[in-house]
Amino acid sequence: MKLSVVIPCYNEVGTISQVIAAVKASPIADKEIIVVDDASSDGTRQYLQEYLESEVDRVIYHPKNAGKGAALRSGFAAATGDIVIVQDADLEYDPQEYPVMIKPILDNKADVVFGSRFVGSQPHRVVYYWHMVGNQFLTTLSNMLTNINLTDMETCYKAFRREIIQSIKIEENRFGFEPEITAKVAKLNCRIYEVGISYYGRTYKEGKKIGWRDGLQAIFCILKYNLFR
Repeated sequence: MKLSVVIPCYNEVGTISQVIAAVKASPIADKEIIVVDDASSDGTRQYLQEYLESEVDRVIYHPKNAGKGAALRSGFAAATGDIVIVQDADLEYDPQEYPVMIKPILDNKADVVFGSRFVGSQPHRVVYYWHMVGNQFLTTLSNMLTNINLTDMETCYKAFRREIIQSIKIEENRFGFEPEITAKVAKLNCRIYEVGISYYGRTYKEGKKIGWRDGLQAIFCILKYNLFR
């Protein structure tokens, strides 16, 4: 079993080397690491070019900033592993938990696995209350239309059988990827599992990027991909 780790990256010069080191140190021996730099402007691109390209299997450089969904689209297309997992380029998610994420797929019980920040006994950093409320609202709205019972639709940690994710046309360029992919795997009748993961959330001062406008876009995407596609 080969695992492809896709790392969308935008302006993460302070964390990208630590994330790559953590992914390399994860318990999965056979893995490829694909970094997609989405036209970073803070020195991340230069740091990748000068120091980190040799540490990973492939770095894809976008000529202009297009968003997380666009970066994932590029990374998924380049993946060659049996299973593909998304790893943000910050330090919010722990690569030591890859075995937990992919076990339902390896056991031939799942096609897609969501890592939930809201179930299980793993540690969770206490950060923004209204982010949690917004997440729960978006997850509930998504569940009402997909008729699946996720607890964390907006999670970064999603693992897919490669043939599943490469068969799906990803249309959203920004954070709308999360509700889009949830709607599309539900419509494909994929076997979806959810496992509890730890979460070390960042503050905006520490580099968190998602905001209220992305929440409004998520509502639009939930309606769009569940009702009109």
